[in-house]
Formats: sequence, structure tokens, C-alpha cells
Amino acid sequence: MIRKIIHIDEQRCNGCGLCASACHEGAIGMVNGKARLLREDYCDGLGDCLPACPVNAISFVEKEAAAYDAEAAEKNKREKLQNSKAPVHTCPGSMFKTLEQPDSSDTPYPSEQSASPRSMLGQWPAQIRLMPTGAPCFENASLLIAADCTAYAYARFHEEFMRGKVTLIGCPKLDDTDYSEKLTAIIKENSIQNVTVARMEVPCCGGLEAAVKKALKDSGKFIPWQVVTISISGKIL
Repeated sequence: MIRKIIHIDEQRCNGCGLCASACHEGAIGMVNGKARLLREDYCDGLGDCLPACPVNAISFVEKEAAAYDAEAAEKNKREKLQNSKAPVHTCPGSMFKTLEQPDSSDTPYPSEQSASPRSMLGQWPAQIRLMPTGAPCFENASLLIAADCTAYAYARFHEEFMRGKVTLIGCPKLDDTDYSEKLTAIIKENSIQNVTVARMEVPCCGGLEAAVKKALKDSGKFIPWQVVTISISGKIL
């Protein structure tokens, strides 16, 4: 039968394995370091794996494919959840980790003499493209979506922006990608409480702000959000 199904571009695939983890039915597996659609009959064509891919190697196609077997896919899904010892194929550098959460009284600068200011980053990874959409840190989270350069330009970025927030970073100019689809999935699938966009004054940062605006609109959710613009000299405009 002709139906919509995913297609994985193995040339673009970087072998991170995030799509395999995002596919609840287990249709995707890793073969020789590349993601591959192993069971067409497990693929429901909804595309939960698309926003998980950091290199946009997954797309939809319409082709002759085995019919979706909902019963078999659900059985495999249950077995996958029960098998906690199953190996997760992922790039070690992009594996999600929850970091030690700062106490509300903590500050990145405990004293003027401190030689070791504390990081306010509460999770890893931080890059928008690498962050799984269903990461547990998104539960009831305040979301900070920041341009890469902001933390370098603004000296007290950790204390004034990152504390108490889940921080996602990106550069629309260097990544040459549209973040809106990934951000839409994050906002739509999780209980995000509010969104702060931190961008530089340069025009290319407008792409990040536009992606967030589109994601908020496409998510269908009405949540508080704000944009903070930082000058190249390190001041809030």
C-alpha cells in the first residue's frame, strides 16, 4: 500500500541515536553506526523522530510500504519499556544528563573573592539541535532560549539569565537551520511555564527570535514570553 512513512538519509545521519530513542514503537535501530528504519510495519507515520534529529536527516515520503501494524507495534513498545537493560545507542557527548540543581539561594558568584563561580546550567546538552524534546527537565520549566554569543557578551549571564531556567542555545547563522519545528515540539509536548529569548543586537539573531515566535504560535499554547536584546558591548538594550 502507498502511505506516508519516514525516510532516513544515511549520508546526513551522524549516528547519535536520538531518533531511535524517540521512536516509541521501536521502528528505528542503529546499524553500523547509522540510523535505519528496520520495521516499516512499526512506523505509524507521525514522525516523533523528526524533531529529535539534530542534523535533519529524517523526512517524510509517500511510498509503497507495509501497512502499519498497531497491535505488533504496541506490543514491541511495551517490551521496549519493560526492558530497562536494553542498550541505548547514542553519541556519548550528546546524551541527556540532569546536572546538580542550584539551590534558590545559590549564586554563581558566592563572594567577590571567589575564584570558582558556579555554573547555573542544569542539564546537558544545551544546544537546541541536540536536546531531546521529551527531556525530563522540561517539566514545569522556565525556558531560556539564547543565542550562542550572549553568554560571552553579557558578563553576568549565568546569574541574571540562566538561574532557575532550562537553557537552550543556538546560532541560526552558523547552524543554517530553522529551529522552529524542534522548539514547537518542546513547547507542545511539555508543561513549559514561560519563555525568555536572549539575543544579540546583530540582525542574524533575528532568526532565533522569529523561530521562537513561530514555535509559540504553532504549539497552540499561550504562555508568557519575552525577548531581551544584548549589545555587542555587553549591555542590555
